[in-house]
Amino acid sequence: MEGIKKKLNVSGVLKKYKWALLVILAGIVLMLLPSLGSSTKAKEQAGTYNADTFSLEEQESKMAATLGKMGGVGKVQVMLTLKSGTELRLAEDADEESGSSAKNKTETVILSRGSGTQDIVVTKRIYPEYQGAVVVCQGADTPSVRLAVTEAVQALTGLSTEKISVVKWNP
Repeated sequence: MEGIKKKLNVSGVLKKYKWALLVILAGIVLMLLPSLGSSTKAKEQAGTYNADTFSLEEQESKMAATLGKMGGVGKVQVMLTLKSGTELRLAEDADEESGSSAKNKTETVILSRGSGTQDIVVTKRIYPEYQGAVVVCQGADTPSVRLAVTEAVQALTGLSTEKISVVKWNP
């Protein structure tokens, strides 16, 4: 037994090389930290990208909930129409070849994030433009309620008043 301890002499090796082992261990930990941080950043970026998507149904339900809280409106339903959909402008890399045949070559810029993940570079996000709105509510027979609903929809959508129709809810 004592022969094995002398041959291995683990405690002597640990005392002799403790600083070198500590530096190696710290290096391993530091090498692992960037990969852990990038995976959480990628998850956060994916979450923000999904949060920025536009949903017409969600906008209609939010607007209906807001209008329903106004005095005298009662039950309410909102329908919105759009002129155009959401548009993303992507970053592009342009190459021009000089000479007799002038050719322009453009490519979308893609960032590699490691581990096989790639992201596109969005330079501008254009949200849809509203075309018109119809609001059906119980209190539409009262002129003051109709005016308040029209002004609220105008403020929320940017539509002019002639593109907003407020009509009575038919039970």
